[in-house]
Amino acid sequence: MAAHHELIQATACRIVDQLRSGEVTPLDLLDALERRISEVDGAVNALPTLCFDRARRHAAELMKKPQSERGVLAGLPVPIKDLTAVEGVLTTQGSPIFKDHVPTRSDLMVEHLEASGGVVYAKSNTPEFGAGANTFNEVFGATRNPWDLSRSAAGSSGGAAAALASGTAWLAHGSDMGGSLRNPASFCGVVGLRPSFGRVAHTPAAKIDRNLGVQGPMARNVEDVALLLDAMSGEHAADPLSLPSPASSFLTAARSRARPLRVAFSPDLGITPVDPEVAAITRKAAERFAEAGVIVEQAQPDLSEAHECFHVLRAFDFAISKAELLRTKRDLLKPEVIWNIEQGLALSVDDLARAEAQRVAMAARTITFFETYDLLLCPATITAPFPVEQRYLAECNGHKFDNYVEWLGIVYAITLVCCPALSLPCGFTSTGLPVGLQMIARPRNEAGLLAGAALLEDVLGLRGSTPIDPRPAPASL
Repeated sequence: MAAHHELIQATACRIVDQLRSGEVTPLDLLDALERRISEVDGAVNALPTLCFDRARRHAAELMKKPQSERGVLAGLPVPIKDLTAVEGVLTTQGSPIFKDHVPTRSDLMVEHLEASGGVVYAKSNTPEFGAGANTFNEVFGATRNPWDLSRSAAGSSGGAAAALASGTAWLAHGSDMGGSLRNPASFCGVVGLRPSFGRVAHTPAAKIDRNLGVQGPMARNVEDVALLLDAMSGEHAADPLSLPSPASSFLTAARSRARPLRVAFSPDLGITPVDPEVAAITRKAAERFAEAGVIVEQAQPDLSEAHECFHVLRAFDFAISKAELLRTKRDLLKPEVIWNIEQGLALSVDDLARAEAQRVAMAARTITFFETYDLLLCPATITAPFPVEQRYLAECNGHKFDNYVEWLGIVYAITLVCCPALSLPCGFTSTGLPVGLQMIARPRNEAGLLAGAALLEDVLGLRGSTPIDPRPAPASL
């Protein structure tokens, strides 16, 4: 029992060291995960699809190789978000349309991750087609927040974040278009990193240069996120926009704790309401950078076109990728997905041209901003975790949103300007719910982002807050 508990509590970096020394095997880790899942995931519903037989076959093959050939992860198990194909494993995309779909080939991101020593043992829950920042669907139901089971785990990588927080994963794969790595990380008190597009190769679909959405890593701390980013990164001929791995690893960058000289904090990026308690917690966390000798000032780039721009480009993405489903399977789609596709089909060339011009202008202003500041800090979400039955956040601080995605502006604005960004646990509300600080760097500067995040993580002293046993809602007073 003690050994099982110690394994679940250990960091991913520590376990990789143990794998390399022979202290544990990939099979030991799978046994520990299977036991932990049986103990806690019934309440959380983070990992609805398990594939332990496949994982053990893969682990056994990996163990036949010398240690030097077992890759960055050396046999560490990783769950894959249910939007992404895994060969021979049920992959539903959270949709009744694909409730029985078993791919015959994995996405090349999964192939690359397995070649890097990752062992896939589960699929993590996601909303239908990743639409909406609350993880529920008609196939598997809702994923619940381990900090308070009556609350949302956010989304769309909500299953991944909840698995990390509840100890059914050490590392987790996710994806992000409008904050889907960052929102659930904030809600669940873990770290989620949206890389620059091209950093993680994936199988192109619908459009070669489709770049609003990217694949990325999640973990319980910054060094573990860097480790998984190392395992996920690298160019691939099948993804023409993929980037080569850097000369020095992202884990080395994180461990350098290289200090940024000047950072900016913005409570709202100038574009969104924010819950006052969340704003206060994130401001206090950002200001603590000064304890490490960093200059902290309030500033932000001009992102005023973000809502209009993202609404158009996101709708276009849904149109090119899901229009056929609307024509043939409309009765099986949830209302939000139908709305997204129809919005996209109604766009004109002029609409698209205007949105692309807005994106170019915002990106240029943001790059100029990073000539003065090394990092930009702001809330990762504008609210604390809300009730799981609530489909989305309808209003905040007196402001009613026009649609179900507008409340995500503080993260999708950063998607538009092509910057890597992560959510770092930075404190708790008065009711004990996690809050995340969004940390943003210039395009392709994941190394500087990870170094600064690891430094601030040290200052804040919150590393090790997860995993936790799932907690029921507190009794009413």
